[in-house]
Amino acid sequence: MQNAIGKVLAGRRVAAVGGGGRLDISLDGPVTVRVAHEFVFATPTEVDHFFPALTLRPSGALLGLVGRTLGAARVTMAGGLELAFDGDAVLSVPPHAQVAPWSVVTPEGTVCAGLAGGEVAWAGDPATPSG
Repeated sequence: MQNAIGKVLAGRRVAAVGGGGRLDISLDGPVTVRVAHEFVFATPTEVDHFFPALTLRPSGALLGLVGRTLGAARVTMAGGLELAFDGDAVLSVPPHAQVAPWSVVTPEGTVCAGLAGGEVAWAGDPATPSG
């Protein structure tokens, strides 16, 4: 089940990128990837390290994801999330010992979430937060 996230996310187009106290990547479907803790965003020409809790404003590179397709997604062995977009851009969210760093949500609620300590929970799992 670890990489079933690819079936949920791969092939979806980025509709919007928002910031604030977290990063929201809105995909068609509608599906949203929420990043609530630090992450790394890399393109062939730059690597940026972000901390959404410091009131993130999406940069030009992050805003450049709008209209791109999410080519691949995977949950790492440690419980992080990696998203690969067309154009060789990669967003990596490491696991965290004390906070839930990422989640994938739909209007119906949470599909999958990285939990504190590197655990990952899926919809239908009692440990998965809703909404």
